[in-house]
Amino acid sequence: METLKKTKWAIDNTHSEVQFKVKHLVISTATGQFNSFEGTLEAGDNFDGATVNFSLDANSIDTNVADRDNHLKSAEFFDVENYPNLTFSGELKNKEDDEYTLSGDLTIKDTTKKVDLKVTYGG
Repeated sequence: METLKKTKWAIDNTHSEVQFKVKHLVISTATGQFNSFEGTLEAGDNFDGATVNFSLDANSIDTNVADRDNHLKSAEFFDVENYPNLTFSGELKNKEDDEYTLSGDLTIKDTTKKVDLKVTYGG
């Protein structure tokens, strides 16, 4: 049986961001980012069936408000002391043309959930 050659790519952190926006009390939006993360994608000639692994350092959360960051790092939210990383592991499935679904397991603290993400191949 012939083994297909796979290529592995790593996230280029100097050209990547992990940002978020969360509605707060329906009247304002809190924004922030995670400053430390890593990830890889491993695929053959096309991306159908490619594997994706991603991890971010929960302690690197930055909302530009130190008190809020400390609260988010506490046991009430991310509990960075006991759960330092958020992780995702999944597989890309081609839907049509340049549209994919990334299906996998997202783990935050001690909870893992299946998630499906829409992905568009941009060249």
